[in-house]
Amino acid sequence: MTELLRLWSDGDAHARDALMGVVYDELRRIAARQLRREARGESLCPTGIVHDVYLRLIDQERAPAQNRGHFFALAAHTVRRVLVDHARARLAQKRGSGGVHVTLSEGDTPEHVETLDVTSLDDALTRLAVLDERQARLVELRFFGGLSIEETAEVLEISTGTVKREWRFARTWLRRELSRTG
Repeated sequence: MTELLRLWSDGDAHARDALMGVVYDELRRIAARQLRREARGESLCPTGIVHDVYLRLIDQERAPAQNRGHFFALAAHTVRRVLVDHARARLAQKRGSGGVHVTLSEGDTPEHVETLDVTSLDDALTRLAVLDERQARLVELRFFGGLSIEETAEVLEISTGTVKREWRFARTWLRRELSRTG
């Protein structure tokens, strides 16, 4: 994957296309996980999200990442943008009703699930980034990118213990912020 990113950075469009073939299944898994968190009846599908992410990523002449971790961090951010853009478009059509609801959970188990509006989460993450940019990135990687604690630690170049601690703090902070605005 790193070699394909390097070749893409050198302007090789074939490497870009090969890279997308390599990461397609992982991006689709991330998108499917994200959609399981949404309210029923949404018009998005995992394939649609992956295609939108793909179109946004290939719009660049050079690879926007140097390695696997950096690529998936960028993909997580792009998934966030796709979901938020979709939610805002739907809200504009419905004039404020029926926002896209997703969950903020400790794991994938139903007993830890809370439903929230993705646009509210995006706004809260923007506020969190002002206070602590790394924690906002951590949430983006874990929530929108579906990265594990270990993968997140690798991307952020911090220990897994720090990721766990900051993930707990960020979830608590976001719940408080979202309860104020919700």
